[in-house]
Amino acid sequence: MVMEHKILSPLGGTPHAEGGAGTGLLFLREEQMRLAQDLFFLAWRDLSAAVDPVLEELQLGRAHHRTLHFIARRPGLSVTELLGMLRITKQSLGRVLTELVERGYVRQERGARDARQRLLSLTEEGRALERRLFERQRERLLAAYREAGGPAVEGFRRVMRGIIDEETRQMLDRREPSRGGV
Repeated sequence: MVMEHKILSPLGGTPHAEGGAGTGLLFLREEQMRLAQDLFFLAWRDLSAAVDPVLEELQLGRAHHRTLHFIARRPGLSVTELLGMLRITKQSLGRVLTELVERGYVRQERGARDARQRLLSLTEEGRALERRLFERQRERLLAAYREAGGPAVEGFRRVMRGIIDEETRQMLDRREPSRGGV
């Protein structure tokens, strides 16, 4: 049985027979949705693989990388906010943070208004490591963005934002007010 999903684009426009993304009515068959899933999983596999050799060399895992990434993007991030972003257990994050702090990559400070709050930032070594990991993934992202072109990059950003739940979108918007959200 072929399932078809009709989506009304917020951009308006006229329907396209091939279901052009972002214009008019978009008709997506289940197979197209499954292909999107395939592409998402495979892209994540390859984007992650770009940094795996560095992580292996340092005996760190992908959870360490994600933690470094979000702390780098939001210096002063609280442990509670990081838990909300990563959606992992406090125990799992505790193991990752302990290791990153002990190795000199992350610094924890008490909150000015609430001494129970732990605010996270990267040390100089942590910034260098996060930058090294970013550079490895940046090349793959840059090549894909160049091939796709500007409108596709904006469309991709909007699709990814649409996948993220509303609570996380609001958290991202609060942390990046100058950029008008993610």
